[in-house]
Amino acid sequence: MNMSAYEDFKNRFKLLAGKNQHLVVNTLSNIFTMRLIGNKTHGDLAEIGIAEFINQFMYDFKSIHVGKDRFRAKEHEEDIVIINEITNTEFPVSLKAYGDGPLQLSTDSDQKMFPFLEKQGKNIIDKDKIREIFSSKEFSEFNAINVMPLIYDEKKQRCNIMIFDHVKVIRNTDRIVYVGKSQRFDSEKRRVVSGKGRSHPIFIFIDKDGKYICEVRYGGASANALQRGLWTHTKNAVSYFDSLTNGWVDYSHNHTLVKLFSLALNSSEQGHAMANEILQKDIDRLKTL
Repeated sequence: MNMSAYEDFKNRFKLLAGKNQHLVVNTLSNIFTMRLIGNKTHGDLAEIGIAEFINQFMYDFKSIHVGKDRFRAKEHEEDIVIINEITNTEFPVSLKAYGDGPLQLSTDSDQKMFPFLEKQGKNIIDKDKIREIFSSKEFSEFNAINVMPLIYDEKKQRCNIMIFDHVKVIRNTDRIVYVGKSQRFDSEKRRVVSGKGRSHPIFIFIDKDGKYICEVRYGGASANALQRGLWTHTKNAVSYFDSLTNGWVDYSHNHTLVKLFSLALNSSEQGHAMANEILQKDIDRLKTL
């Protein structure tokens, strides 16, 4: 995977968001308006919404929505593929719309990461060993999955496109600790203590200041998607994220869009074609603002 291509894309997106924030706010408002239709709807529509945002507003880039029909055949966890039309490089991106809290970075579908860590010990502090873990084949996808999370705070109606900084994580991880069932890691005491509510064990990655970075969840045969893979927490690990929107941006619900969907589902393809022409003219207008 061409990591420099993804870095270039992120820098260009951040620059666009800084100079033309109204474009980002408009698209995010429309995406999160979909939560008025259904709690899960916004996640799927974010994929086609961001893909079209790239096509409309990010010159030199185009994006293709992978689509659900190809889901089972995908080699990676991508939702869209982005192509740099100058260099002809392409890379997959996984889009996620999550609330401000736990965030899954990888499902670890082959269940490799947790069993591998179990073999390394329960309190890994040797720096060479930590480097070996990150460079191991079991962790080969750690920095190979491009996750673009749309983090939202529904109560405050704000959103932040936050990218997990894998390079910084590898550089700053000082300790990897096993936390068993009914246990938790006390960051002040910097040790594992008794806790409540955990039904499966995890490995927590911690920096030199004792602060939480991320975790690898239980990967046994009985684990479901929420109980395995690589996770982090957007509130607890905020210093390990880079914001493409340059921080939180406010969004608002577009009730007219909900009405548009209602009409579109009851109108013909001929009507949709006419509407598309009108919508494209409005997008072209937004580009000039």
